[in-house]
Amino acid sequence: MPYRLLIEAASRATGRLGWLRGALGALAGVALAGLLTRLVPTGAPPGLWLVAPIGASAVLVFALPASPLGQPWPVAGGNLISAAIGLLMAHLVPVPGLAAALAVAAAIAAMSLARCLHPPGGACALVGVLAPPTLAAQWGAGLLVPLAVNVALLIAAGYLYNNLTGHRWPHRILQPSPPARDEWVARYEADDLDAVLEHWDEVLDVSRDDLDALFRAVERRVERRRGGT
Repeated sequence: MPYRLLIEAASRATGRLGWLRGALGALAGVALAGLLTRLVPTGAPPGLWLVAPIGASAVLVFALPASPLGQPWPVAGGNLISAAIGLLMAHLVPVPGLAAALAVAAAIAAMSLARCLHPPGGACALVGVLAPPTLAAQWGAGLLVPLAVNVALLIAAGYLYNNLTGHRWPHRILQPSPPARDEWVARYEADDLDAVLEHWDEVLDVSRDDLDALFRAVERRVERRRGGT
């Protein structure tokens, strides 16, 4: 029994979707972002070479590479737009607590409109609001430039690592092959999926196209099984 549990744990760690792959990717990505940003003259204070929300972005990029929230544009746009909003709110609203709340709310709205919703963006908005006055006064040089370098390096690492380890990133959907023309198939229509998702009224961390591809693949597997009986 202990041996079997050990084998199962090793399989969960080292499989194609195992946590070890994501952990090693995050190690490489965050290390690259931090070390190289430290060498780039960004104009930021000496201690600011890695912005904290990058750690949360790394979880999505390396552990959930198929998530719509962890694709290159959400990583870049979500972090940078939100940080800029946080800096703006810090200048416009003198009450820190109110500025923080407004920054996160505005960041969610802006990311949604720009189609780059990214949960770490909420943290970036708070970083912009709560930045020390000397840092906030520098605007781009103080926060946005090092954050942009962090983001660019993390995206580069995500592209290389995910593709080298068998995950297409940016994520692309692999559609199953269509059935033969003379083959009878009970298939749902795309409108059926849209209607169910609308009625379900839930936000899922998976794209509508990924769901469709998954269901089509299940249909094809059922068809093959029926053909073999």
